[in-house]
Amino acid sequence: MAPTEESDDNLMRIYIEISAAFPDLLFIFESVFGGLVWILIASSLVPLPLTQGWVMFVSVFCFIGTTVLFSSYLIGSHYKEISWVILEAAYHCIAAVFYLSAAVLEGLATISMHNSFTQEHYLENAFATVFSSTATLLYVNHAWFSLIRWKFFRRIRRTLP
Repeated sequence: MAPTEESDDNLMRIYIEISAAFPDLLFIFESVFGGLVWILIASSLVPLPLTQGWVMFVSVFCFIGTTVLFSSYLIGSHYKEISWVILEAAYHCIAAVFYLSAAVLEGLATISMHNSFTQEHYLENAFATVFSSTATLLYVNHAWFSLIRWKFFRRIRRTLP
């Protein structure tokens, strides 16, 4: 039996729902790990102010950006325009690069304070390094899936009359 146009539309709708569900779950984890980095950096001693200032900026910027983007998706704006898909892909690519730089700089700050600060402050920065590295991986994965979603929406846009 040859596939009909209706079954193709149903398969496309199912694919859109599945591909939209997983990246949208990453918003929650990005907010959690970004918030943890924000809290740990805010509560730790600062051996390198410029370095940890950048880490703090990245964590606050990405936390607010992720919250705003996630809120817009909760109200369903990402299904209306392809521009939202492009915005999501661009934001997550930028956030991935920002968090990669933040994770490297926070690791540098942690290594530099190994012997000169108390164990408690060292562990705060070590955990901030781990959480910023985890946030980096989450943003990279979300950027990857956002680019796949963007490519898929472009393909759909070309095939629609």
